Amino acid sequence: MPVCDVCFRHCTIEENATEIPGFCGARICRGAQIVPGNYGKITSAALDPIEKKPLKMFESGKMILSVGSYGCNLRCPFCQNSTISWSKKAFEYKDTAEYCPPEEIVRMALKLRNRNNIGIAFTYNEPLVGYEFVRDTARLSKEAGMKNVLVTNGTASARVFDEIKDCIDAMNIDLKSFSEGFYKNLLGGDFLMVKNFITSAVQSCHVELTTLIIPDENDSDEEMRELSAWVSDLEKRSGKKIPLHITRFFPCFHMTDKEPTPVSTIMKLVDVAKENLDFVFPGNV
Repeated sequence: MPVCDVCFRHCTIEENATEIPGFCGARICRGAQIVPGNYGKITSAALDPIEKKPLKMFESGKMILSVGSYGCNLRCPFCQNSTISWSKKAFEYKDTAEYCPPEEIVRMALKLRNRNNIGIAFTYNEPLVGYEFVRDTARLSKEAGMKNVLVTNGTASARVFDEIKDCIDAMNIDLKSFSEGFYKNLLGGDFLMVKNFITSAVQSCHVELTTLIIPDENDSDEEMRELSAWVSDLEKRSGKKIPLHITRFFPCFHMTDKEPTPVSTIMKLVDVAKENLDFVFPGNV
């Protein structure tokens, strides 16, 4: 059976499987080829301030058409978009989501230019589990003179990155922790793949990082000091500044047993990160 190479999971997917597609819920097998079952299936769309992505140092004050589909290759118990990412409801969208081709998304974006829209953001679920739609839409958007933004967990292979790198102008990438154990045990993820993705992205476009701080999970000064030192090293090697967003956790989805992150913790970690970085922003405070 064909094997998917979008991320580290390398899912083997049966031909025309409907009940058990790829782990992400979005990749399927047709004609002995792995394809995105969520291609053009839009679950969410909104005209957002660019700062909401969040991007603080890219096209400040502008708006961007944000679109999302369904599916995700991580299993964050604190997912804020669980209804379209990896809950039971999310996977029902394979039958109910409205199809909207790349050409139509670009037409929508162009019509919104009179509302200060600069382009298209691929966001809400994990966009790269359907990277083909991102690639095709972003190429058309670039041809139309617009900007493209990717909001991603960074859990994607080098091949996938190569497919989209030339048409993305800015990314916000989740760096959910600076611990292999956190990624493996809490998210079911791959820490090394995320670091490699970030390293490649910094060479390609404007990059900002987001770390959600969860009490007793990734909130230590030591971890933030290590994380920010790694980002600082990337800055030195790339010659670019990489803003870091340190954001506050609120109980949701499968993680309702914890209290919201204290604002004082966020502000303390911002100060710790500023030992290594010039641009650190608190979020959700």
